[in-house]
Amino acid sequence: MNCEEISGKIVRWMRETVEGAGASGLVTGLSGGIDSAVVLALSARAFPEGTLGVIMPCHSSGLDEIDAVLVAEALEVPYKKVILDTVYDQLVRAAAPEVPVEEARMAYANLKPRLRMSTLYFEGGLRNCLVAGTGNLSEIYIGYYTKYGDGGVDLEPIGELVKEEVRELASWLGVPEKVILKEPSAGLWDSQTDEEEMGFSYRELDRYILTGQAPEPVKERIERLRRISGHKRSMPPVCPLGLNRTSY
Repeated sequence: MNCEEISGKIVRWMRETVEGAGASGLVTGLSGGIDSAVVLALSARAFPEGTLGVIMPCHSSGLDEIDAVLVAEALEVPYKKVILDTVYDQLVRAAAPEVPVEEARMAYANLKPRLRMSTLYFEGGLRNCLVAGTGNLSEIYIGYYTKYGDGGVDLEPIGELVKEEVRELASWLGVPEKVILKEPSAGLWDSQTDEEEMGFSYRELDRYILTGQAPEPVKERIERLRRISGHKRSMPPVCPLGLNRTSY
């Protein structure tokens, strides 16, 4: 992959998208992972004076926070930290859930990225900035993200790159090697990893997306995840009443 050419295209597109919306820059959530690091680096190239990284701990690993700071400082990009632990706890208490976390782990876990999404839009609104997403093609293809959480963004700069291509671009952009080599995790709960939750490796997923080839069990699981996550990749469906009106 020609990283210089690809990064140039993304940076130009980011500028056009932001300026077309009448905005002046970008905010992005910094997780301590490779995807957000790459998006932050590209954002800083597009808007050197209009980029902000936001670190949002929410009952999450302190090591991820350390890596997020490492990325921002290595790229020399401004960042701030918004701690969401108390907000999360208060919302759960206010909702008084009838179902304990042991029986609805994903409902509790998905609350974290949705709080982060709200935080990013607040920070963006304060600065007239759009929210840059950090989803890559591998994750988007199978819906491996939280709807209206990390999927709730204004633009997806690396949404056409599979995970391995993101790694290649990260190295070219100067992302710290520690972050490039880090095992991917959405940080939804302790010791959670992407590949364990998906049920296959990123290498297998990337190969299937690019070539259509995979062992049959892997292919079946990828296609199933793709099928059941279709609602994440489209606007909410509108009930057709035959009135010949367009609402979207």
